[in-house]
Amino acid sequence: MDRVFDLIVIGGGINGCGVARDAAGRGLSVVLCEMGDLASGTSSWSTKLIHGGLRYLEYYEFRLVREALAEREVLWAVAPHIIRPMRFVLPHRPGLRSAWVLRLGLFLYDHIGGRKRLRGTRTLSLDSDPLGRPLKPGEFVKGFEYSDCRVDDSRLVVLTARDAADRGAEVRCRAVVESAEREADHWAVRVRDQRTGGVDTVRSRALINAAGPWVEEVLSGRLRMKPKARVRLVQGSHIVVRKLYDHDRAYILQNPDGRIVFTIPFEGAFTLIGTTDRDYEGDPSKATASDEEVAYLCKAVSGNLARPVTVDDVVWSYSGVRPLYDDGASEAKAATRDYVLEVDAAGRAPVISIFGGKITTYRRLAEEVLRRLAPVLPQLADKKGWTASAPLPGGDFPVDGLRDLERNLGQSYPFLAESDVSRLARAYGTRARRVLGAARQWADLGRRFGDTLTEAEVRYLADQEWAQTAEDVVWRRSKLGLRLRPDEVRELGLWMQANVSTLAPAVTRAAT
Repeated sequence: MDRVFDLIVIGGGINGCGVARDAAGRGLSVVLCEMGDLASGTSSWSTKLIHGGLRYLEYYEFRLVREALAEREVLWAVAPHIIRPMRFVLPHRPGLRSAWVLRLGLFLYDHIGGRKRLRGTRTLSLDSDPLGRPLKPGEFVKGFEYSDCRVDDSRLVVLTARDAADRGAEVRCRAVVESAEREADHWAVRVRDQRTGGVDTVRSRALINAAGPWVEEVLSGRLRMKPKARVRLVQGSHIVVRKLYDHDRAYILQNPDGRIVFTIPFEGAFTLIGTTDRDYEGDPSKATASDEEVAYLCKAVSGNLARPVTVDDVVWSYSGVRPLYDDGASEAKAATRDYVLEVDAAGRAPVISIFGGKITTYRRLAEEVLRRLAPVLPQLADKKGWTASAPLPGGDFPVDGLRDLERNLGQSYPFLAESDVSRLARAYGTRARRVLGAARQWADLGRRFGDTLTEAEVRYLADQEWAQTAEDVVWRRSKLGLRLRPDEVRELGLWMQANVSTLAPAVTRAAT
């Protein structure tokens, strides 16, 4: 019989990659199968925050909020290049949530999660503080400023997968699980490579269904099992406009319908606005920001900021479908963001299906999955959790050392502008030197595709981060799609077709 792995993970989003990394680091043999590109589903369409979820306190989600708050500083410490603190301004709007309710919520937010390095809440006089200037004059007198973190969500997924591979996991992108059968004490999983059309059977002692919005489809269609839990698909859309103000704070804006909308400084020259919450039906991969949602976000921001935002200001929009656990909430915005694990351990070949979850709590979710697997995988008995202190690739520097890293990188590559150094350091951390190699001038990096994207970087992304298409590069491994012209993206795609082998095997060797 072919080799039997310890674990097959279905789904290359943050939860699947998190489980694969943790398991590989504990010595398990792991295969991860993703039907498309890493983070191409829900995980790349978030609001780009590592946060506790202030509004979840209204729904008494204290356990979830506490766990998420505790994770902020853990994740910041292991990935300080792609996760950084951000201050949020919460204006008090008369007639909505009272000022004392907001302050009470922020007091809990400051104290229930073990905050150590992030700054606490302070009260603002918005009629005199400069942070009140972007707001509509005369409408806001009092507000609060508090801390959370921002994240490059898709890079978090890719780097988690990269570390899993460095620790021995086999990561297969564009690999569709067509079926899975229990055979005695293991699973036989039929996998089709979408690039070659080839099909093989992979065997494992346990199976993790981390398919996100497709979790029920995998259970009922591929595994032929009846789900006990139900998934609630909730669409969240975002828009991006040219930056609305010059400072580095985000705003969390209350609206008359009870929802909140964020405005977040994004990629230097832009502001990210989101999100919506509405139930979704149909193929999750086809979700797009509707005209109604775009208009809603423009109206929500215009009702709070001095400078109105119109549909014509939108330079990019995106939409993702969140696979929430269906707890029967009457409105999408009230559905729980907590995760639920459904375990089927019939025989000796368990399957664990993941419903819900937040990007902020993915590491804790992975630990819980492995705890549930311990009874059937004896090799886990003496293997403790380790991911809270192990840096992700490129994150092996102090949380306050990003400026030093940028300075050292600039000294080593003086032909780079300060903005170029900053982009590379904040994407690759200490591994930026692997991208740049021995280059002494721009020409040494090969062809330039637009902005600062070079052949050397694209080759690195293809070789070490599973990038196969222009979309993989400019929207998931970076956000350079905001800066490259459409014709430049097309040329990049043609170059990748000619120069990047789409038949390359999964990257399983350690990065060099």
